[in-house]
Formats: sequence, structure tokens, C-alpha cells
Amino acid sequence: MQKFETLTGVAAPLNIVNVDTDMIIPKQFLKTIKRTGLGKSLFFEMRYTQEGKEIDVFVLNQPAYRKAEILVAGDNFGCGSSREHAPWALLDFGIRCVISTSFADIFYNNCFKNGILPIKVTPDELKKLMDDAGRGSNATLTIDLPRQEIRGPDGGVIRFDIDPFRKHCLLNGLDDIGLTLEKSTAIDAFEKKQSASQPWL
Repeated sequence: MQKFETLTGVAAPLNIVNVDTDMIIPKQFLKTIKRTGLGKSLFFEMRYTQEGKEIDVFVLNQPAYRKAEILVAGDNFGCGSSREHAPWALLDFGIRCVISTSFADIFYNNCFKNGILPIKVTPDELKKLMDDAGRGSNATLTIDLPRQEIRGPDGGVIRFDIDPFRKHCLLNGLDDIGLTLEKSTAIDAFEKKQSASQPWL
């Protein structure tokens, strides 16, 4: 998993509440078990017409936001079904951080497992960040995970809370497999001892 330390990038405003996982990545794209290739289908029904043409007014189709790395979203982002394809699609598009006032629990947990930083802010802070993100190509935010800060284009700073263990995992690029591999020396030693003492197992 890619480490997350400090990210400076364009923030796209998605001022819609209750964006569910089916809106993030519709069900017809869930057949794959690959984590790559889903970015083109992110927000599919909002990005494209039934004929497959881009909808110009959708934020991620606008020139200023095509390479957005941060998403500033409305309340209760990631609700609905528990599909892990939702953070896979966001990450494959290039989104490394999602900011909202609230997240569905399963989506929130899945973000951390896939190297995406979900940040919870207050309604007033979200309003300010939406305004910042509305500046188009000037909508650049800096997400500083070690300092737990969001720095805006005007120099304003918003601090955020994060669980220390999840922070450690993101800073070090550790998903569930990575955490297990950190214990590989101890696991190997146990297996060797077990094999010597109980060779029939």
C-alpha cells in the first residue's frame, strides 16, 4: 500500500449528501476482483450519459478537476452497501483523500485499508473547504497527516483528529497484509519451534 504523508493537490467539490457506494461505483462494475481499472467508472451514472458521453457539468469532467486528488463531499459519504470497490475506484481515479462531515462506518474503514485518508470536519469547516474547492485550478489544498492539518489556498489551517493506529498504518503504508508481514520473523520462529516440537502437524 502506498504511504500517505503530505499531499498537495487539487480538491474537487462534490456538494451532494448521502452519496452511496452504488453512486461511487455502480453494481455492473463489481465483477472484477482487480483493484485497477475502476477509475474510469467512478461516479459512472453522474459522469456519463446512457450513450457513454461525458456530462460536462459533472465536477470531475471539468478541466480544472480531471486530476483532482482530494474530494470535498457532502454529509454521510459512502453510505449504502459495503462494497470495497468504492475506495478502489476512488484510488484508481487518483483520489487519495476524502473530506466530509461524516462517513458510513464500513466505507470509512475500507478507505484506511486501501491508502485513502478520510477526514471528518465540522459543518462550518466543510463549508469553508467547499468554497476553497470551488476555485477550480486554484483549489489546491495541502493535507499534512503527520501534523493532522488541512492547509487552504489562503493559508488557513484546519486541524483534524485521527486514530493513532490508523495514522501509523497510513504513514507507513501498512494494510492488513503489511501488518502481518511486520511479524514475519516472530511467525517464522513460532513455525520452526512448532515443527520441531510437534512434527506430526
